[in-house]
Amino acid sequence: MSGDLGAEVVVRAAAATLGKYQNLELILVGDQEELTHLVARIVGDHPRLRIQHASEVVAMSEPPAESIRKKKDSSMRVAINLVKEGAAHACVSAGNTGALMATAKFVLKMLPGIDRPAIIAELPSIGGSVHMLDLGANTQATADHLFQYAVMGSIVAADIMRMESPRVALLNIGAEDTKGHDTIKDAAALLSKSTLNYVGFVEGSDILSGKADVVVADGFTGNVSLKTMEGTVVLCKHYLKRAFTRNWFTRLQALLARNVLTSLAVEMDSRNYNGATLAGLNGIVIKSHGSADAYAFQHAIDTAIVEVRNQLPQQIGTLLQKEMA
Repeated sequence: MSGDLGAEVVVRAAAATLGKYQNLELILVGDQEELTHLVARIVGDHPRLRIQHASEVVAMSEPPAESIRKKKDSSMRVAINLVKEGAAHACVSAGNTGALMATAKFVLKMLPGIDRPAIIAELPSIGGSVHMLDLGANTQATADHLFQYAVMGSIVAADIMRMESPRVALLNIGAEDTKGHDTIKDAAALLSKSTLNYVGFVEGSDILSGKADVVVADGFTGNVSLKTMEGTVVLCKHYLKRAFTRNWFTRLQALLARNVLTSLAVEMDSRNYNGATLAGLNGIVIKSHGSADAYAFQHAIDTAIVEVRNQLPQQIGTLLQKEMA
């Protein structure tokens, strides 16, 4: 019921997803009256879609602790409870990120051996894509936390990208072994002894270079890096538009390059990468961007389906036990 664009986005995404997967069942959690009206208008009667009523909504600006304490019948809480009870395999939400993380951690608990959850998302890179974490769940991290993030990131990337042994790197101020603070060096030592495909340090300029499939950082650094990349994309679009609309000749050039520009826009479309995993939980929770449209939200559901099929929490638990043995 939250997110920037409201429940209609979710209902439209649900309709498209039901057509794509023939064995999928979806539960829409929220205000019964509003959802019933939207489903009747957009989907119609569908045997694999049902509505679960929730009387409250967590606002996008609401403090996480307040939502846990005062809104036990929010759509977010009810949806996560369904996962806890086994009535649903996964939860997908475009709501308040802090509240979603806090509620999921409170209800589902952490996997054994995982101290803190992490937010991991797929980003476009040269030659494919890269998974990066933590993107803001925890502002600080110890070497052990970074090691746990690497384990979780490796599993998620392997599942989503369908690869045997993802290359894992630590984000640092330099690629040399001597660079960085003690925490990052200690994490590197732990990863060097592990069975993960650890490839060393990468700098910020190499996050999207294709040198690694998983980039690990503390939540403060990861979030700042992500927002910087998003801002850079906006800047590039601004300069590109300004260059092509400068005069009649540049407008003609834009017309001639239309196919190339269209292809570039499709390839760089952030909606194709929507859906961040809240990794480390004893259950599957996917965070959609708050401004996601139906196409983007559908991609978040796709991510949840992949993780359910691959039993993500069990995979993380098994690998972590193996590494700690």
